[in-house]
Amino acid sequence: MNEVVQWEYGVQIGSMGDIVIGLDLGTGGVRAIAVDLQGTLIAQAVENYPLLTPKPGWTEQSPSDWINASFSALSTLAQQVSRDRVIALGLSGQMHGMVPLDAEGQVIRPAILWNDQRTGSAVAAIEAIIPRSDLIQRTGNPAITGFQLPKLVWLSQEEPQAFERLRHVLLPKDYLGYVLTGDRATEPSDASGTGCLNLASRQWDADILQGLNLSAEWFPMVIESTAIAGRLKPEIAERLGLLAGLPVIAGGGDNAAAAIGLGISSNNLNQGSLSIGTSGVIFVPCDRPIPDPQGRVHLFCHADGGYHLLGVTLAAGGALRWYRDTLATGIAFEDLMLLAEQSPAGAHGVLFLPHLAGERSPYLDPDARGAWVNLSLAHTQADMVRAVLEGVAFGLREALDVVNGIAPVQQLTATGGGARSPLWLQILSDVLQTKLVAPKAEEGAAYGAAILAMVGVGAYPDLNSAFAILPQSNQIVEPQPNSTYEAALLRHKLLYEALKTVRC
Repeated sequence: MNEVVQWEYGVQIGSMGDIVIGLDLGTGGVRAIAVDLQGTLIAQAVENYPLLTPKPGWTEQSPSDWINASFSALSTLAQQVSRDRVIALGLSGQMHGMVPLDAEGQVIRPAILWNDQRTGSAVAAIEAIIPRSDLIQRTGNPAITGFQLPKLVWLSQEEPQAFERLRHVLLPKDYLGYVLTGDRATEPSDASGTGCLNLASRQWDADILQGLNLSAEWFPMVIESTAIAGRLKPEIAERLGLLAGLPVIAGGGDNAAAAIGLGISSNNLNQGSLSIGTSGVIFVPCDRPIPDPQGRVHLFCHADGGYHLLGVTLAAGGALRWYRDTLATGIAFEDLMLLAEQSPAGAHGVLFLPHLAGERSPYLDPDARGAWVNLSLAHTQADMVRAVLEGVAFGLREALDVVNGIAPVQQLTATGGGARSPLWLQILSDVLQTKLVAPKAEEGAAYGAAILAMVGVGAYPDLNSAFAILPQSNQIVEPQPNSTYEAALLRHKLLYEALKTVRC
């Protein structure tokens, strides 16, 4: 660890008794944690807020709900630790959202979220001006309905009065940082999910914005993920019970921050991660910005200064939750897994397409829909549940096949609620034909934000040094060859194409 350093408010940084705070502004709620410099979780606080769905396919949240919940969580956390020991606050949060502000920094309308699907016409308008191939080459991705750039175009088309007031646009975690510090800043891992960050320069792409008649001045400055984005305003510090001037570190988008918390870095290209939460996410680091030419998987900046590929299945754990809430009310998830164990690999021929919320990788199809096929009177609930687990795995395999063509990966660290099931882990490993490693402890994006904060204030000289404090994984799931899964995977791909031709 480096020498103790000072910042202007007189707090010494580098003492082994110091604490950093990591905060993750999620879709369902905010989680704040206090972590000491040995990586031990000291305290945590969680607050929830509502999801707004004013129209089918629309998802919004009120930024004031984020602020109130974050302030409550930070206040609760501050009561559990000595504020004099807190040396930094690192941020993470849901990606892609649009928080539009006027000239006074006031929110113009509710934030439009990452999983909102209203911007189909805006995507078409963007690609009519800037060819998809150019977008992919410049930003790593085509125009995608959930990204921030199409939301801005939609705002100009559908809410022109609100658009006229627009002077600043921020991502969710960066809006929280703005409220805390008064400074507008972002960092590459989150900014690369807007659709208008040039991956080569890691700055806003002026040509794209000019082509769409959008002003680069609306966007915040882009700094490194470990840089200080601002310092806690005195009046906010007093309200929260923290020290005025506390450094607020830029942090990372939720996927990148979670990867940092697992030690997944562009310095080790053989290890990625697999998250089975509401969505399923495959995260694979790479040291150069090489996009898939068709844009079937995302290419973003990593919080460590490198890059990463991201394959996303929108309904993973969400598909299982939908099944439980709709068709198996009152049955615990653990009991659903016990049921699934009673069905063999291949679920007696039942196939499930997990496109309940459209699909990202590899189809980029917001209109994709889910289905069961091959059902008969002989099939049981066990077969249906197992088909859900396998269908999610097949969707992730399609994404991983694209990723492996660009940046092959040998093992994935498995996280999220779905990774707690030994059965689902083995299914995933067998379908993906990849070794899965389950960490001893998983603290998610908030923990990664805390690690970034440690480096940001000099408690560790770099991320590689900070990774030394991370707990080592101890559960390894080896893939088993299974011809049943390979045959079912082919039918899974054909099923998507067949259903695409008969949509209502």
